[in-house]
Amino acid sequence: MRDYGLDLAVIGNGRTAALVDPDARIVWWCFPRFDGDPIFCRLLSGDEEKGFSDVVLDQMVDQQSEYLRNTAVVSTVLTDARGGAVRITDFAPRFPRFGRMFRPPQLMRIIEPLSGLPRITIRFRPACNYGEPIQHHSIGSNHIRYSAENNVIRLTTDAPLSYIERESPFVLTRPVHLAFGADEPFQGDLLATCREFCDRTRDYWVDWVRGLSISYDWQDAIIRAAITLKLSNFEETGGIVAAHTTSIPEAPGSNRTWDYRYCWLRDAYFVVKALNRIGATETMEEFISFTLGIAANPDEVLQPVYSVVPTDPLEERIAPKLQGYRGDGPVRIGNAAAGQPQHDVYGSLILAAMPMFYDRRLPRPGDESLFRLLETLGTKAAQLALEPDAGIWEYRGRRRIHTHSAAMCWAGCHRLAAIAARLGLDDRAAYWTAAADPIGEAVVERAWNEERKAFTAAFGTDELDASLLLLPDLGLIDAEDTRFASTVAAMERELVREKHVMRYASADDFGLPVTAFLICRFWLIDAFWLLGRRQEARDLFVDALNHRNRYGLLSEDVDPQSGALWGNFPQTYSMAGLILTAMRLSRSWEDRYWRG
Repeated sequence: MRDYGLDLAVIGNGRTAALVDPDARIVWWCFPRFDGDPIFCRLLSGDEEKGFSDVVLDQMVDQQSEYLRNTAVVSTVLTDARGGAVRITDFAPRFPRFGRMFRPPQLMRIIEPLSGLPRITIRFRPACNYGEPIQHHSIGSNHIRYSAENNVIRLTTDAPLSYIERESPFVLTRPVHLAFGADEPFQGDLLATCREFCDRTRDYWVDWVRGLSISYDWQDAIIRAAITLKLSNFEETGGIVAAHTTSIPEAPGSNRTWDYRYCWLRDAYFVVKALNRIGATETMEEFISFTLGIAANPDEVLQPVYSVVPTDPLEERIAPKLQGYRGDGPVRIGNAAAGQPQHDVYGSLILAAMPMFYDRRLPRPGDESLFRLLETLGTKAAQLALEPDAGIWEYRGRRRIHTHSAAMCWAGCHRLAAIAARLGLDDRAAYWTAAADPIGEAVVERAWNEERKAFTAAFGTDELDASLLLLPDLGLIDAEDTRFASTVAAMERELVREKHVMRYASADDFGLPVTAFLICRFWLIDAFWLLGRRQEARDLFVDALNHRNRYGLLSEDVDPQSGALWGNFPQTYSMAGLILTAMRLSRSWEDRYWRG
């Protein structure tokens, strides 16, 4: 099988998700939820052929793979040298049923002959315990049950079970159907059920997309990014994971391998903003509720990152049975960042809650009780704003007063003043204005480096940091401030590599970074737009879209020289950045459509 790198599609349903390559090989699937044990782990198994399911077509000469339009359903057509062809349709069921959303921890696959007499082999090789092949299986009348000590997976199918067990090739003369999931008897007729579930899942996504509010330009890119954000929403609790994978390196041989199958509070501001812009208000509300539930205990120090079930522990450990992506480990489970001080989270949560007080579409508007809860976060923000932390980029070996963290704390206090004024709480508005002003003054004064003519990553340093491109969006400085233009110019000189943008260019705990962070390019594009460099911004954005994979998805990082995607996938940060920048740069519907 070919190595497609991160040229993968994600399928899912708000409870489980899987990655499929262009040959229709399912290379990653955590069960029964986003951060569960990977039943399919081929993506991280190096040169070991374990943890996957695929359909091998004899003498295959061509493949065409794509999402069905405006859905999370993937269709792949494989063609052989004799003109035979099969179509493979992969999806995770999701649709309304019995008055609630049906989203089982299940994948379905339909394999259909299109022409000739295609000869295929169906392979199903599940794993458990992060890379241990499941050796024991038993065959029933219409299923194979794969059992291990801590996990049991059932494959129900109308394909010949003996062929699957033996991985024997056979000629496909009729459609066959496969359902992967929990060890439960399959209810109903398999063929009819798979077809019905496929149709209803497709209809669900088409209807969901129909309800989005998007810009005129780059509609397909925005829609795909929106669906991807929705697929990252663990609907049961409302959490949105940073990515669906663990330990895809930020760069080859870098040792920068992290588990991103969790919910970063820092992401809340960006993700909520993106969901708000496209009108995905229900998903936005769920994520806000998730974050506020975490913040509800005023005595608890906020972690930067939580599981989709916030009380679950995130202790970091190594998975020894997985070699890593392309053999490049280690593979990590859990994330030690949960124990880091990252003070920007307090501001992020307050900013993320803003729509509750301003967006009149929401059925449960924010009130004084919610404001009082946010005030507990503001108190922490005011206390910690000018204290050292690990920063947005989660340095593991040092603490500094990071400019971005301090700016986010200021933004939290500043927004509390605005909310208080909106609620008519004039005394609290005055209180939070008084709290915010000295923080803002300290950030602007102490982060400015006169010699560098730029705002720098931390107080008293001369290092640049792409997160400072967000200062005007936060409202701390005006985009017309000459110091912002000077900071952008410094970043262009020192952080841009082949149109890509590095987070920073100085050495960290793991040495000098070599790959660019994809969302940082969107931040630079937004800065160009604010500075009036409109055509440059559009050109740089169009170029950024060319770095999406064939399915329209982005990971976390990109190699500036080769353009190869690296880092965990698909990356929520990157997809949210794409949405926000596209919506900012797009021409209006009125100008381009209604006026002709």
